[in-house]
Amino acid sequence: MAAPIRSFARSLFPMLSSRNHTILRCILAKKTNSCKTFELSSFVHRFSRGISVSTAGGLNNGEYEWQEPKSEADVVNIVYIDRDDVRHEVRGKVGDNVMYLAHRRDIDIEGACEASLACCTCHVVLPDNFYEKLPEPTEEEEDMLDLAPFLTATSRLSCQVELTKDLEGMEITLPQATRNFYVDGHVPEPH
Repeated sequence: MAAPIRSFARSLFPMLSSRNHTILRCILAKKTNSCKTFELSSFVHRFSRGISVSTAGGLNNGEYEWQEPKSEADVVNIVYIDRDDVRHEVRGKVGDNVMYLAHRRDIDIEGACEASLACCTCHVVLPDNFYEKLPEPTEEEEDMLDLAPFLTATSRLSCQVELTKDLEGMEITLPQATRNFYVDGHVPEPH
């Protein structure tokens, strides 16, 4: 059965790597118990939007943020301000994703869609001077931000913000509430 599925996958997506063929085979064969759920949902969503899937040197989403900086030159210090106005000083590194770094430090940013641009639960507010240092948000990010409560002119999805040395000292404020599309009270746990 794997051969017809592999053939079908290659005909649909000829640019897929062998790792992504395996994920697609899991989707098509409905054998999700052998695949990580966040990889599957991210894979399907990203291909449905035409966004390429990156394996980041063999790391899954969020794993890079669990690595310590290789040198002090890579360190980027930022501050998260939570919903209770408590400041959390965090030592990150160049290339860290702001949402996954928050998960590592147990800061309450949800990220229900695992950075696949399918929700607004990782919505944060940035100071003007740092907001202007970031690349323009994509149309997909702006679409999700339109759904975010407490939206401001400097709102971003933290899953789309990657640390650079220019962001040293940035203060990231969590809004008072986020919108999750679950109606049964389910709160996803970060991986």
